[in-house]
Amino acid sequence: MRTIRRVGVLGAGTMGSRIAAHFANAGIPSLLLDIVLPNAADRNAAAKKGIENAAKQRPIGFFTGAGGSLVQPGNFEDHLHLLQECDWIIEAVTENLDIKRALWTKVEIHRHPDAILSTNTSGIPLAQISAGFSPSFRANFLGTHFFNPPRYLHLVEIIPTPATDPHLLALVSNFCDHRLGKGVVLCKDTPNFIANRIGSFFGGTVHKITAEDDYTIEEVDALTGSLIGLPNSASFRLLDIVGLDVWAYVGKNLYEATPHDPWRDRFLPPPFLQELLNRGWLGEKSGQGFYRRTGKGDAKIIEALDRKSLEYHPALRVSFPSVEQARSIESLPERLRALVSSTDRAGAFLWKLFRDLFLYSAERVPEISDRIVEIDRAMRWGYANTLGPFELWDALSFVPTARRMEAEGLHLPPSIVSMLQTGAAGFYRTAGRNAVSHTEYFDLPRSSYEPLEERPGITVLSDLKHAAGVVRKNAGASLIDLGDGVLCLEFHSKMNSLGEDIISMIYSAIEETSNHFEALVIANQGADFCVGANLMLVLLAAQEGDWDELNRAVHRFQQACMAIKCSPKPVVAAPFARTLGGGCEIVLHAAQAQASAELYIGLVEAGVGLIPAGGGCKEMLIRYRDARPAFEQIGFAKVSTSAGDARNLRYLSRTDAVTMNQERLISDAKDAALKLTHSYLAPSPLTAIPTGGDQAFAIMKMGAWMARQGNYISDHDQLIAEKLAHVLSGGRLSGTPAVSEQYLLDLEREAFLSLCGHPKTQQRMQHMLKTGKPLRN
Repeated sequence: MRTIRRVGVLGAGTMGSRIAAHFANAGIPSLLLDIVLPNAADRNAAAKKGIENAAKQRPIGFFTGAGGSLVQPGNFEDHLHLLQECDWIIEAVTENLDIKRALWTKVEIHRHPDAILSTNTSGIPLAQISAGFSPSFRANFLGTHFFNPPRYLHLVEIIPTPATDPHLLALVSNFCDHRLGKGVVLCKDTPNFIANRIGSFFGGTVHKITAEDDYTIEEVDALTGSLIGLPNSASFRLLDIVGLDVWAYVGKNLYEATPHDPWRDRFLPPPFLQELLNRGWLGEKSGQGFYRRTGKGDAKIIEALDRKSLEYHPALRVSFPSVEQARSIESLPERLRALVSSTDRAGAFLWKLFRDLFLYSAERVPEISDRIVEIDRAMRWGYANTLGPFELWDALSFVPTARRMEAEGLHLPPSIVSMLQTGAAGFYRTAGRNAVSHTEYFDLPRSSYEPLEERPGITVLSDLKHAAGVVRKNAGASLIDLGDGVLCLEFHSKMNSLGEDIISMIYSAIEETSNHFEALVIANQGADFCVGANLMLVLLAAQEGDWDELNRAVHRFQQACMAIKCSPKPVVAAPFARTLGGGCEIVLHAAQAQASAELYIGLVEAGVGLIPAGGGCKEMLIRYRDARPAFEQIGFAKVSTSAGDARNLRYLSRTDAVTMNQERLISDAKDAALKLTHSYLAPSPLTAIPTGGDQAFAIMKMGAWMARQGNYISDHDQLIAEKLAHVLSGGRLSGTPAVSEQYLLDLEREAFLSLCGHPKTQQRMQHMLKTGKPLRN
């Protein structure tokens, strides 16, 4: 039976080094090979530089600083024989057919006969790369197209050839899913596969409308970012990040590879982009592109390009009437419908963009994919779009949108005409009866709905709620039956911030689990697990001097966290992405955490002039058994950069587990909860937690004073630090007393309330609410 214990990566450039880094993230050692640089004293310098860049350049490729030790550097001249020890060899050298074939010819001599062989090409046909190689080579060969940066972008496109061993294809797909945390999309061997084919067309269409209808760079980026469910990098900011030369190179190759694509002119750079290429203004790599940064420190400003004059000016904040109205619409489909129905310049731009995207995507079935499903997944996972093209079409309402195109004289693809004739209302629908439902997609070639296959191990809470409803619900949270005796507490407030709705549902979840279930999972599928307390409510209560109510609310949250900790049935938290403040405290009190690998968890209250008051100080003191590291970590509001880093910071314990594929997080958390039921004993509140007393307080106070003298912190930071030190030292009791959890909770609450009343803390809260950034005052 094949296993993957070591990989070889050929090419230590941006992609190769980051692929090796991500295998290290999964605990898989790798051999990273590259050329011998001319005149370099170290023959492995190129590979070592790749490892260094993956560890230092943003976005960071490794989960932790220790990851680099799993990557062995080498070179093509001295170390190809070491590939004999590799179970999988991934080629990620420059996009040149001759170079790739020449390297594979050398690798063929040294590889293990059973080694998996794959290319990370983004567009060269695999048939051309593998032509003429041995039957054994071709049986073990396939495409594995990772997206940059591999750590963060979910997609890997897997491209088999007609000769690829089906068992090997299944092995690689399963490994990428479970071990590397990837969303796997099987692709045909067509130019640029799926995501880059659609993504290149989308970008080219943006450029076309920009020039033809005279939009500014700032206007386009304001319209094509988070407003419509795309990343904040939008369009022209994204080009600056990717590199204008890279974009043009991909487009030129795609243009030449698709002679029969009637839309292929959109792959070529428009005149204004070509002029930037001529000038060497390639984006961030050259210091300027569609944007540039000027000035230093507080005087630093971002300038945007006037694409007509090619002169820079301070980037302007643009405003469209329809956009200002739509921003208040939380539902993305409703917001999109409002935008596209508007008659101003924003509506006109977005309608043309979406209209052409829909037509092009539909025409590419079955050329690049037999199903719409893979196209939608590729764009969501590879380009971080909230909705794929066909999901987006459904969001805008399929039939009215198609009729609008017809009214404008556009020719719909025959498959769409047939779909309309069947009476279909959309590309996806929910079907089923008797509390058992499933999703169906519209099969364009067959012109009928087909069931979407289940994906074992992937739980979608919205599907569960649609099929069986909820156990309980309020505006901020729901209780959902996950089956097998496990209940789920789902947060769904804005940004999953904590308020009375969620706190009351925590109590309900503990009660419901105690009476009717075997275990509880705290999980959700929002953008973030929980960003902490509803800061606006805290600020309003403080400004109004409603101290009794604020004291009651903090005490109620403290006791909710203790209810989680001392629950009669096991509670597993499933944190992911931003898990801050009170969200972190919920995780700290759970019996176990099943964390997403991409976890940014921390006690960040100091950034808004406060200290943790839901038991965060108490739990970090328990975990460190020493006030000083807890003091530094909380005082500087340290947030983990990954689950591995969270373990180093002791936000996660050694018994907590990590899920690489976030889609599997809730299912993994459920399994972890069921395992706990076999040996779980409900803990009692601790009554003898060691503290450092007055001596520890003096040391921490001195540290804060020295930081202030060095101008590392402000006067208010020093005050916060002293409040924190007071809590962590056990209230400055003499000696080294042991205190109870409740005693420490009372100290936390007292310090929290006193800081809430300070004008500078209120200024910090106001600034955070207004700008989303901390204020140092």
